[in-house]
Amino acid sequence: MRLVLDTNVVVSALLWDGVPRRLLRVGRAEDVAFCSSSPLIAELTDVLSRPKFKKKIAASLLTVDQLVDLYVELVALVRPAPTSRLAPDPDDDVVIGTALAAKADYLVTGDKGLLSVEAYEGGRIVTVSEALQVVIAG
Repeated sequence: MRLVLDTNVVVSALLWDGVPRRLLRVGRAEDVAFCSSSPLIAELTDVLSRPKFKKKIAASLLTVDQLVDLYVELVALVRPAPTSRLAPDPDDDVVIGTALAAKADYLVTGDKGLLSVEAYEGGRIVTVSEALQVVIAG
């Protein structure tokens, strides 16, 4: 099974102990292939660098770069495929393009606009909880 995690999911997984982190842990144990792309990694670096996360990152005893490097070690990087506008927000096209290029079974997000798309060629767009259920079910 191949998954692409939207940046909001990755931030939650790296900084908090909750369902997104559990998805990463269970996915690694179940041999799930996590995929991402350079634009999503750049976005992750940008988001983690925001002042609102400064205290949480300091508490982790890691730097932004170290957190990003930990995530990069878990993923296979692909080049996003060009996509016609599927999501309400054009910024989400790169997320869908990454899922297409990765031939991901699921694109996992907490973004309501992206969730409204529901599916793309070859895969579905699901919440973290839905993805976790699928991974656990095997």
